[in-house]
Amino acid sequence: MGYRLGVDVGGTFTDLLLFNEATGAFWRHKTPSTPHDSSEGVLTGVEAICVAANVDPKEIGYFLHGTTVATNAMLEGKGARVGLITTEGYRHILQIARSYVPGGLAAWIIWPKPTPLAALEDTVTVGGRIDAAGTEVRPLDEASVKAALTKLKNQGVEAITVSLVNAYVNGDQEKRIGAMAREMMQDIPVSLSHEVLPEMQEYERTLTTVANAAVRPVVGRYVSSLREKLAKSGMNGKLSLLRSDGGLMSAQKAEEHPVNILMSGPAGGVTGALWVGKNSGLNNILTLDVGGTSTDVALIENLEPRRVRTTDVGHLSVRASSLDVKTVGAGGGSIAYVPELTKALRVGPQSAGAVPGPVAYGKGGTLPTVTDANVVLGYLPENLLGGSFKLDREGAKVAVQTIADALGIDLMAAARGIIDIVNENMFGALRMISVQQGYDPRHFALMGFGGAGPLHVNAVARLMSSWPAVSPVSPGVLCALGDATTRMRTETARSFSRLAITTDADELIAILKEMAAQTRAELRSDGLADSTIESEFEIDVRYVGQAFEVPLMITIAALESDGVAGILRRFDEEHLRLFTFNMDTPHEIVNLRAVALGQSLDLPAAELAKGNGDPSGAKMRDHTLWMDGKEQAAVIYDRSRLLQGDIIPGPAIVIEMDSTTLIETGCIAVVDRVGNILINPA
Repeated sequence: MGYRLGVDVGGTFTDLLLFNEATGAFWRHKTPSTPHDSSEGVLTGVEAICVAANVDPKEIGYFLHGTTVATNAMLEGKGARVGLITTEGYRHILQIARSYVPGGLAAWIIWPKPTPLAALEDTVTVGGRIDAAGTEVRPLDEASVKAALTKLKNQGVEAITVSLVNAYVNGDQEKRIGAMAREMMQDIPVSLSHEVLPEMQEYERTLTTVANAAVRPVVGRYVSSLREKLAKSGMNGKLSLLRSDGGLMSAQKAEEHPVNILMSGPAGGVTGALWVGKNSGLNNILTLDVGGTSTDVALIENLEPRRVRTTDVGHLSVRASSLDVKTVGAGGGSIAYVPELTKALRVGPQSAGAVPGPVAYGKGGTLPTVTDANVVLGYLPENLLGGSFKLDREGAKVAVQTIADALGIDLMAAARGIIDIVNENMFGALRMISVQQGYDPRHFALMGFGGAGPLHVNAVARLMSSWPAVSPVSPGVLCALGDATTRMRTETARSFSRLAITTDADELIAILKEMAAQTRAELRSDGLADSTIESEFEIDVRYVGQAFEVPLMITIAALESDGVAGILRRFDEEHLRLFTFNMDTPHEIVNLRAVALGQSLDLPAAELAKGNGDPSGAKMRDHTLWMDGKEQAAVIYDRSRLLQGDIIPGPAIVIEMDSTTLIETGCIAVVDRVGNILINPA
């Protein structure tokens, strides 16, 4: 069982990367996604890559998978119909929500309040009460539970959520309701809030559990259909899915707690960028993952990606750990248009997707996209995917000409306008995760990947002043590489809610050790050896009276030596960095978390043969492209023939099977030891 297969399903393409664990050799493959049932595209890809690598599917020990199935179900409102069971008097918990209206001052006038995930008619209440200390004040009224369940069953709900007040300190009543629900409705999945999110703040806990229930049937169907198809092809390796926080979870856990895979797709790119960073000595990285439909950006500092405690999907903000990824609707398939009213060029967020795709793909697309503008300008030479894929440049010109006519400018200016706008959209997203969070982008390298990342990375690095601009090895399938090289991860949380002055370090240590044992046991049940599991701890602190906590990573050794005072010093430093001020108020310790991590896979990157700095051996042909307002002479290189140390002056284009790198005028690229292209201003 010496092979690992990473599979990343995107909106346009499904990417696969097969890795030989012993030798480090890898094979890559891209196949069009099949949106109606993405497991079909996955299977097509698996069969193709096994043939290419001459590997029997039986030899693949691990199948590691990043998927947007849960995300799309949320975004498109295709989650299951959820029945919510809560405590008497709390029936409107999802309707009241938080008094937070997104947007500017006038937002409350124009903001259409999103429909809650569990409708009011599907929300029922039961008698019984637990107090804040976890003591049962009123026993569970089982007759009301039976009546509630009967009502939900008759209404035809497809999933059940149980979220009682204060269940995070004592989940006994929820467990009893869960057992009764399973008796009465055998095949309907039940999500209990004290299992999904054992933290205080009942709205967040309820919302997260309802979201979990809403995507459970969808994810369950997808995972079982994928399992069946893989088994038929002869593959019975271990199936794991990528979590939103960049770790892996077993497919069975993902079926029970799919709220943890809502940002599974974008997390793959960040874990892939980490692997590249480790192998090429880049510690601070801004990632720019440009796909067909959207662009995902994230920040990595000292090889640690920023994690946040909430996952945002559309207007939903769910309490589940995820990598701090911001997404904008700007990708290769984003459609350019000129609204009648303003006569100002707009790009996206509508996308031509996989079907019909950009005009240049010749699959019946008619609307001008970012990809078409790149083709018109000469940044995307006519033959893609190693020549197996011809682009229709004339068709792209006709499409972009409609924009030029609407704006009354010439064709090349219109095409460049489309590219400039999409680059600005990416720049805006990058500012949100760097400048707005107190990081100086000049201290970071910008890594572009995904199908179109390396085409835009040079221009966006110029806007950000983040150098070098990096085009990693096989950027088009970097997400799949991230899936293949990351580690198993699980976490648990507990609300603590006590003043720091009344808290004893020994008490914290005892609770953290107990939580560590629980998370380690979970990974052991997934077949990991105890000696390979690492534990990490996190603690949420705030000033008394604040509504926002700051999460801090903590070790038991540091707690033993520096005590609670050490945590508070770190909190004050971090609070100062984030908000530029500190307060004289006492501190409160809010939540504790323990994370268990499997072994990280130490896959080496293959070193390139050394060259003499002259890239002419990799030259394919001379080329002309449009840049800085005029036609310029450029050279096209074949990436697979470049050597370590080769120096490429811009303007130039480097093409490979799964992506195209553009080096702009006034910049110089160097190929590093492991084959990444590093672009700097000349």
